[in-house]
Amino acid sequence: MSKQNLFSSGKSLTYEDIGYKKESGLKTIAELIKSGKAKNIVFMAGAGISTAAGIPDFRSPGTGLYDNLSKYNLPRPESIFEIQYFKKNPEPFFELARELYPSKFLPTLTHYFIKLLHDKEVLLRCFTQNIDTLEQIAGLPEEVVVEAHGSFSKSQCLKCKKIADPKWMKETIFSGVIPKCVGCNKGIVKPCITFFGESLPEKFFLHMPDFNNCDLLIVAGTSLQVQPFALLIDYVSSDTPRLLINREKVACYTPGMGFDFDGSFSSVRRDIFYGGSCDDGVLELAELLGWKDELQKLHKEGHEKLKKQQDEELPKEELEVNDIDTLAEEFVKKVGISEEKSVPNKVGVSEEKSIPGKVGVSEEKSIPEKVGISEEKSIPDKVAVSEEKSTPEKVGISEEKSTPDKVDEAKENVNKEDTKVDKLEKGILENKSKEETKL
Repeated sequence: MSKQNLFSSGKSLTYEDIGYKKESGLKTIAELIKSGKAKNIVFMAGAGISTAAGIPDFRSPGTGLYDNLSKYNLPRPESIFEIQYFKKNPEPFFELARELYPSKFLPTLTHYFIKLLHDKEVLLRCFTQNIDTLEQIAGLPEEVVVEAHGSFSKSQCLKCKKIADPKWMKETIFSGVIPKCVGCNKGIVKPCITFFGESLPEKFFLHMPDFNNCDLLIVAGTSLQVQPFALLIDYVSSDTPRLLINREKVACYTPGMGFDFDGSFSSVRRDIFYGGSCDDGVLELAELLGWKDELQKLHKEGHEKLKKQQDEELPKEELEVNDIDTLAEEFVKKVGISEEKSVPNKVGVSEEKSIPGKVGVSEEKSIPEKVGISEEKSIPDKVAVSEEKSTPEKVGISEEKSTPDKVDEAKENVNKEDTKVDKLEKGILENKSKEETKL
């Protein structure tokens, strides 16, 4: 049985419709899309579409993921994604997961080009090998994307199969702790990424018939070395045009299998190769389609929106302990000090009594260090302490005897939700009263 008859029959383009010649290239693909002859496009994406986002691919010499795993002391590079090795030693994977976690990266031009195909109502499905979820982050609906190798979007206990809360999973991974199931208290919780030795997601098989209905196949950024994903290029009908955007030609097998870029096995050529980066390829294709400005606008506005979201969701644990300015600002937000009661200093007194230090005392008593305490009792730590013995308890620093290890204590108290503004203000007023008495 031929590949095109594996699924229910469907009408595809004929060679006459395609009008291919030996010199066919991106221009021919653009003409197919603009003419409306290609309106059920299947896009197959590999790791190469995400390298511009800062995510390494797997096999590029020198920069690929497999060339940079020596620090994990693995039996072989692929072991980090082997299920049996993971069950014995999950630490290397979770250390790598902290580097690859999706929240750190932004979609590339190629991701937004796929989104544009969807917006133009010519995309049938996007099959991706990537686990970074950047297709959905770029705006593709979940039902349009088939994550052939799973992703970080969902996690599951290996023992009881309980689905973990995504927020808890992320926090646990970044805390450096191996996530253990809170349900059975026995199993390791693993992101639903398909490891070697595991079955592919059910969704992959449910949507394989899409290839029979495909009238243009675009493949980008993949070495096509992993099965069964690599076989999908032969599941389109024998007269369906195929475009590969990649730095090198791949999957050039035999007649009837793989790509035939030279037209060696036919009088016409249905396979087209663009040699270069994925972003360069889709940008050139977008220009031929008259979509270049639209693509660049989508990319720019998408990044602006995502960067704003990332700034708003910046985890508190990523704040540096010694970044007192930032901590103090967080503190003011937490306790809700009103504008008329707040001062330019981070925890304050009235403006006329404020100092360059972080907690207000009179200017005459200020010191060169970034510490708001009296000169005679000052310490060289970057700790905001009021003069001599008066320190509001909620600031989290003891009187006179404060030491560098109190920085952690201060940070902890900054994040406490039960801090009461009336206690803070009371302490501030006491400080102010003492300063005025001295003056």
